[in-house]
Parts: sequence; C-alpha cells; structure tokens
Amino acid sequence: MKLRFSLFLWFASLCLDAFAAEPLRLAFINGISGTFAIQGDEQLKSLRAAADLVNARGGVLGGRMLEIVPFDNKNNPQESLIMLNQALDQDIRYVLTTVSSVAHALSEAIAKNNSRRPDRRAVLLNFNALDPALTEAKCNFWHFRFETHADMQLSALTDVLAKQRSSRRVYLINQDYAYGQAVSRSAREMLAAKRPDIQIVGDDLHPLGKVKDFAPYVSKIRASGADSVISGNWGNDLSLLIKASKDAGLDATYYTLLGAFFGSPAAIGASGADRMKTTHGWHINAADGTWEPRLVQSRSRYTAVSDMAYIPAYRVMDMLAAAVTKTGSDDPLKVAYALEGMEYMGPTGRSWMRADDHQMIGPIYLMSFAKAGSPGVKHDAEGTGYGWKTDAIIEAKDNIPPVKCQMERPARP
Repeated sequence: MKLRFSLFLWFASLCLDAFAAEPLRLAFINGISGTFAIQGDEQLKSLRAAADLVNARGGVLGGRMLEIVPFDNKNNPQESLIMLNQALDQDIRYVLTTVSSVAHALSEAIAKNNSRRPDRRAVLLNFNALDPALTEAKCNFWHFRFETHADMQLSALTDVLAKQRSSRRVYLINQDYAYGQAVSRSAREMLAAKRPDIQIVGDDLHPLGKVKDFAPYVSKIRASGADSVISGNWGNDLSLLIKASKDAGLDATYYTLLGAFFGSPAAIGASGADRMKTTHGWHINAADGTWEPRLVQSRSRYTAVSDMAYIPAYRVMDMLAAAVTKTGSDDPLKVAYALEGMEYMGPTGRSWMRADDHQMIGPIYLMSFAKAGSPGVKHDAEGTGYGWKTDAIIEAKDNIPPVKCQMERPARP
C-alpha cells in the first residue's frame, strides 16, 4: 500500500509538472500569405519578440511560457471564422488580430460563442485594427484594443496639417473597407472643423490589396492640384502609392496613419525625406536607455521587426501577463475583468485600458521621415538611411475620445 501511494504521488507530481510547463497559447489570426504576407510576417515576429521578453522573466503562472500560434486567414473575414473555430477546438482562448474587417468578424463571433459556450470562452486582443467602431458602436466586453484608434491618430495628424498655412488643397485616398472608410469620413469632418478654408479636392476609395499600379490615382492627385494627401493606407497599398508618387515626381506632402508600417520606409526612400509624416505610439529614436537596446536586440533576432508593430505587440503581451498574474488564472472571464482599467507604464509613459469601452488611451507621436544622423534620428528604418524624427507628442490626457460604447458585461467571477 505504501509503495502504491508513493507511485501515486510520483505520478501526480509528473502531471503537475506537465501542466506547469504547458504554454499559454495565443492564436494569431491574420494574413500571413498573399498580398500582405510581409506585413503579417512582421506582426507575427513582433508578437514573438514581445512574448520572448515576458518569457525571459519566467512567463506566467509559475513558468508557463507565452506561445504565439499563427492561423493564416488570408486577410478574409469569413476565413477568419474558420480559423477561430480551429483555435477554439485546440483549446486556445486568446486571439490576436490586426485588420479591422477581420476584427469586426472575430469580435462578433467571439461574443456569440461566449454567450452560447461559456465553457470555451475566448478574448480578442486587438493590437492594431484601428476602426473606431470596434470600441464604439460595435464594442463588446470580449474585445480589447491595445492601440489608439484611427480617429485619435487622425485628430493629432489634422492638428498638424491645419497649422500648415500653406496647405489649402487636400486629397484623400484610402482602402475601401471599414478602416479606410472611417479615415475618409473623419478626415473630412476634422478638417472642416479645424480649417474650413481647406478644400477637399479628391476622395478615392480603392479595393484593398488589389491595385498593382497606383499611377492612375497619382495622376488624379496631380490634376487636382493637391498640396497635401491624407491616407490611411498600409502594406503594399501604401508602398505602391508612394512609389508611384515618387516616380511621377508628385510635389505633395503625405500625411499617413501607417507610414511606419513595414515595407513603407523602404518604398519611400530618400524622396520621402521631410515630405512624409505619420503617427504612431512610439518609435526607436524616441527610446530611452532601457527600451532602445531591447528593440535593437529584437531587430537583430527577428529581421522583420519594426517600431510600428513592436510596441503595441509588447504592450498586449505585457498587459496580458500582468492580468493573468493578478488573477492567478488563465480563465478568459477573470483575465478580461483584470484588464479593465489596467494602467501600463511602458516606453511611451503612462497609458491605460479604459474600462468603459476597452479602448487603450495613450500618447501619440507625430513623426517625419528624415536622414539618419540628423538631429533626433539616430536609427534608420529598414536600412534606408532614413528614419523617424519626433515632430510633436500628444500626451494621453490631451487625446481622450468621448465614450460611445454601451457595453453589456457578464457577471463577475
């Protein structure tokens, strides 16, 4: 009997050790093939680089490592739902994504799943899908956005544009889906309020990831006499637009929301110096002595890591780890409540997850593309010899959007 009991204890300890070593897996449901493969790969590597930093501290729950599991949705909302079911079937309860149309589909599907199947609840961790509606009209308890949304960034961007008295004619060009439509709509409203004398001389919405030659669009921009262009484009849709503008010798300043996105700096090159502005939550040339070496190391290990994806990726990994540690559990409901109202001190200073709508409130950097080695530009971007320079910083307290979310919450655990 004594031997049997000893064997039982030995077996039980093995089971506990196995559980302790089991990773906490997160599904990254995003496009990692096709038109935007390079951006999906960048984001995946950024998430893994961020998870590495958490794991280097010992992970969570007594040694469980964070593991990012990619699911290729080909940037298709319907394909995303198939990937979600596969992730849930594999007992993965945390989902990451970056594209607004996909985030809308996943947010709705996860809310329905959690209502019908409380035994397999999941949480959507959105670290770069920027459509404001996700934390406004379409908000739900199970969705958290770890980046400022498009209207918050556009507000900062149009503040800068409005102060440029030489800017009088603005052209809007955006991708034809939820996020791009939101940028177009909000840009019109904000410019009308801040500079009613500015003319909107063009407003194009083009298919997402389908345009191979932007020369016809650039011809329209030139013909309009625009001195400024506002674009929320990202990935190839921004890189090809900038390349076509460069090839045509277009003399206009680009105001972008995702100009630091991987691939864009290389496409911009020298022709974008001092004529390309963008917004972001941070960049390496704004780093202090703690964060600069971290990003340099991650750039070395993961060659596709950029400032654009790295900081929101680290923020979501760090805050998730903090919520899991605080609750002592990986239960999605407990973790979701722990994330509400959580404050975070990172490279950008203080930011917080607003409990009312699960929208991250944080500072926004206004940046311009300038030659590496010039004042404020220690590091270049993508080996171009040009990097990002801080023009202004909008503090979190000065860029808090009104709450437009009516959220239904499940009972606290």
